[in-house]
Amino acid sequence: MRFFNMLSTSTTALLPSIALADQRSDGPWDYGHMMWGGGYGMFGGLMMLVFWGLVIFLIVVAVRRFTNGNSAPKQPDALDILRDRFAKGEIDEEEFQKRKSTLES
Repeated sequence: MRFFNMLSTSTTALLPSIALADQRSDGPWDYGHMMWGGGYGMFGGLMMLVFWGLVIFLIVVAVRRFTNGNSAPKQPDALDILRDRFAKGEIDEEEFQKRKSTLES
């Protein structure tokens, strides 16, 4: 009988603390301690946006730097093609000079 009396007394002593804990929690999915409910207010949300914006910005800058911003190779112009043909021996110097003067005018 004494055991049941102690059990009843200890249970009664715990009830107020259980009730307070229940009031502080919104259930098993309580995220009140996170940014919006933890006292940070709008500042916490803004800092999250600034952080992710900075991360994305740094990724874009790194990709552009490593690729040099050139996605397509340079197309040779007519004068480059003419020089290549002269270097390969397809045309002689007289033909090269004649076509070069035509292209430059």
